[in-house]
Amino acid sequence: MSHKTPKQLDAEKGKNTVVCRNRKASHEYEILQDIECGLMLFGSEVKSIRNGKVSIDEAFARIRNGELWLVGCHIAEYPQANVQNHEPLRTRKLLLHKRELAKFAEKAAERGHTLIPLDVHFSEGKVKVKLAIARGRKVHDKREKLKQADADREMRQAMRRGK
Repeated sequence: MSHKTPKQLDAEKGKNTVVCRNRKASHEYEILQDIECGLMLFGSEVKSIRNGKVSIDEAFARIRNGELWLVGCHIAEYPQANVQNHEPLRTRKLLLHKRELAKFAEKAAERGHTLIPLDVHFSEGKVKVKLAIARGRKVHDKREKLKQADADREMRQAMRRGK
């Protein structure tokens, strides 16, 4: 008899299941473009991610020596790994084809742009990260976005009441 969580079962079937989402990203940043990258991990890290023990709220990506790295991603230690456990906050390499990286890095290098992870998910049994080029929002931009969202919500509710 299997003692696996629904997330683990979905991940094994090859479905695209989101394990962790950066919910603050759409509020804090204006998303310009996104791309899906592979993630180089140890076995204990994959098992922790399957259990949902990952956080990307404070994470960001950097390009160093022509390679893309994920910094600040917290993957909790896997209790059953004992001695072969991993460091929770280590820098992890993101996997992209060189031409994709060159095209993506060119846009990310512009002033005021940053690379942020939007989510961590399983795709065909492999851990993937959706990475975005984003521009930080000013406080007045955030307020304007919230006002627009409220106006849209009120309009949808009024339309529903009018039916």
